[in-house]
Amino acid sequence: IVLLVPVIPFFTVPLVWTLTNVIHNLAMYLFLHTVKGTPFETPDQGKARLLTHWEQMDYGVQFTSSRKFLTISPIVLYILASFYTKYDPTHFLINTGSLLSVLLPKLPLFHGVRLFGINKY
Repeated sequence: IVLLVPVIPFFTVPLVWTLTNVIHNLAMYLFLHTVKGTPFETPDQGKARLLTHWEQMDYGVQFTSSRKFLTISPIVLYILASFYTKYDPTHFLINTGSLLSVLLPKLPLFHGVRLFGINKY
């Protein structure tokens, strides 16, 4: 869907970059920080079913190369979106909020934390 956004004739370049950034971050948030469990049988006797994909990645070890890549990619997209929107305040706030919503759950401080009991079970 992100590849289809630039070809819509009514969308301006800043809107396309903001939508691309928001859609990417929303998808990454849903797939990495919301979905729990594994799609296959694991030998951990059900411990993984309570963890999100981000918490299961690399057996919970922080700052591995795969985690660094998945942390850097939304930052690079944010910088590109901010540049191509010419730092317009509205787009800048939307892009910053989107970036924070996907970066904060990646911090080691939030490993295993469920805010307000959401996604607890």
